[in-house]
Amino acid sequence: MVRVNQSLVLLLMAAAIAAGLTLWRMGLLQGSGTEAPSTWVPEPAAITDKEVAASSEPSVRHPVETPWPARLGAGDVARVLTDLLGAKAVATFLQVDEFPRRLVATIDNLGRSHAPSMLWPVHPTPDRFKVEWHDGAPIIGIDNDNRYTALVLIVEEVDPIRVAGLYVRMYPMFQRAYEELGFPEGYFNDRLIDVIDVLLATPDVEYPVKLQLTEVKGPITPLRPWVRYEFVDPDLESLSAGQKILVRVGAVNQRRLKAKLAEFRQELVRRAPMR
Repeated sequence: MVRVNQSLVLLLMAAAIAAGLTLWRMGLLQGSGTEAPSTWVPEPAAITDKEVAASSEPSVRHPVETPWPARLGAGDVARVLTDLLGAKAVATFLQVDEFPRRLVATIDNLGRSHAPSMLWPVHPTPDRFKVEWHDGAPIIGIDNDNRYTALVLIVEEVDPIRVAGLYVRMYPMFQRAYEELGFPEGYFNDRLIDVIDVLLATPDVEYPVKLQLTEVKGPITPLRPWVRYEFVDPDLESLSAGQKILVRVGAVNQRRLKAKLAEFRQELVRRAPMR
């Protein structure tokens, strides 16, 4: 489904920072409204064929080295995020409570089919997902991308070098959260790089993008139909949650977010210790 909430970028860049889009939400998912309370409830992670095939690869492909004096603790999160983005941006866009866990869970989910908004490290995008009608069928609204402009502008202003530096200092918290998520043998930075690559591989689409409402069987009428839209094109509907987000935010925002993600990825790889 097209249930993608807000702004990938903060999410992922947040990912990086945690500055997020990132996405990096980065992202951008659902319409408006508040979902369930922000309780930490990790979902079981499905293991894909690709991940099984990769089991023969080195256990750590993109190492991160955080010197002890530079490491940050949970009590430092709000302060360092404020130093990076400013108090107003943090209050407006970020969910600071349990930020490392929220970020790690969301980054992981952006590469999967569903990214539950209750776990996001960013607040929902204002207003509802905008839909218009064209030739008798719903399409993504022409002005829908305006909902993400403020967040995209903030992401573009963040220095990827500073984001990467902060991410490295916070990395022990991210790694611990990733292990608690259900990957005791996994390495979060490898997963982050993989998800960024998935996002960068999001296909260019021809707008307007056609939508349809997911069929609901039963007598109960959904109270929020705008969260039930899915892509008519089966290839688009089969994209990961993060890729759907990038389709949903519009061509211009997608191009700008991809450029920032590519810069961040390059900086992360450049910082990898020699082995």
